[in-house]
Amino acid sequence: MTTTTYLRGSILHFLRDPGAPADPEAWEYWEDGCLKIIDGHIGAVGPADETLKTRAAQDALHDHRGKLILPGFIDTHVHYAQVDVIASYGRQLLDWLNDYTFPAERAFADPDHARRIASLFLDTLLRHGTTTAAVYPTVHKQSVDAFFEEAQRRRLRMICGKVLMDRNSPDYLRDDVHDAEADCRELIQRWHGKDRLGYALTPRFAPTSSREQLAMAGRLYAETGVWMQTHLAENADEIRWVKELFPEARSYLDVYDRFRLLGPRSVFAHCIHLDTEDRARFVASNSAMSFCPTSNLFIGSGFFDLEAARSLGVRVGLATDVGGGTSYSMLQTLAEAYKVLMTHGQRLNAWRGLWLATLGGAECLSLDDTIGNFAIGKEADCVVLDLAATPVLDRRMQVATALEERLFALMMLGDDRTVAATYVLGERRI
Repeated sequence: MTTTTYLRGSILHFLRDPGAPADPEAWEYWEDGCLKIIDGHIGAVGPADETLKTRAAQDALHDHRGKLILPGFIDTHVHYAQVDVIASYGRQLLDWLNDYTFPAERAFADPDHARRIASLFLDTLLRHGTTTAAVYPTVHKQSVDAFFEEAQRRRLRMICGKVLMDRNSPDYLRDDVHDAEADCRELIQRWHGKDRLGYALTPRFAPTSSREQLAMAGRLYAETGVWMQTHLAENADEIRWVKELFPEARSYLDVYDRFRLLGPRSVFAHCIHLDTEDRARFVASNSAMSFCPTSNLFIGSGFFDLEAARSLGVRVGLATDVGGGTSYSMLQTLAEAYKVLMTHGQRLNAWRGLWLATLGGAECLSLDDTIGNFAIGKEADCVVLDLAATPVLDRRMQVATALEERLFALMMLGDDRTVAATYVLGERRI
């Protein structure tokens, strides 16, 4: 039996990167708009008075007039196993891993713990309006099963995959090449392409995987058509360490390139310290970058150069990178992104910012044929934002004179309090 639902409110979505300065043909906006959702997919979008003409008496109508409806936010890099270490004091990357991350991840050997944290994590994302993410679990196979079970129960589109580490990490978090490959194959068979779930090969970063393990990951990537996610060029000490471990490689990116880990479904987090040749390889391989501003600031890693990437056509998505990142909110993450880019003399307008958090994220994850905007036939994930959720935001909206001004204020002042509702496949979850 077909289920049809209508969502009414101010509707904004993007057709492509608006750029800077912004191209007004890159988005569509209806002050009084309506989404028609048929069996979890977009059936129509446009002015409310026109779209509602097709509504039958039995069709549900959710009236969000006065609020803004956007496609669900997309977080392109986040660690569900680091829920308990968010806001831990005073470490740079390598110390952060040893002092906070690795001890916290040890607990995920317990399937019950993994399930509890996965449930908390996913509900937290929904409360922040995030409906899709590329997620890191731990080295434990059960941490992947727990995550996918909870994501499937919520009907979410999620990417995840067992972390690979066979050296330079605690014994209790190491695997080996043979067992890691067997685990990945089993998990791919069980989860990849099931409902809205996708598997990602997940070497933590080059220093914690041997050449043999990276080669194994490259073989699986070529063979299976899954995603690949890892970290790249985040921290100066990390880069020096990579050079010591892989002296034959031209650069940190070249390490992954040598093991055939670049490609259309490869997503590299951070990408701060890159040179011209590295960026050219991103273009040639059609690999993608995740911009992690709150994490880069909090751990003191450096500043991402958005214009250097986008001017070449590199796909870029936004990421919270919790627990190094300090908020699950994509709006707060955008506020920090704006500040990071200002240090480069770059300006992040509201149009491009909200594109990064929606369609840009979908493009980064090679999911833009499925999610990211309200094109007909796409999956109907969306977030409803209250632009008067706090007294400060409410007052700012009262004096704003244009839509762009209101959206920029939302980007700078918004947080989870602005999330009035989150819909997954047309069903309200928050």
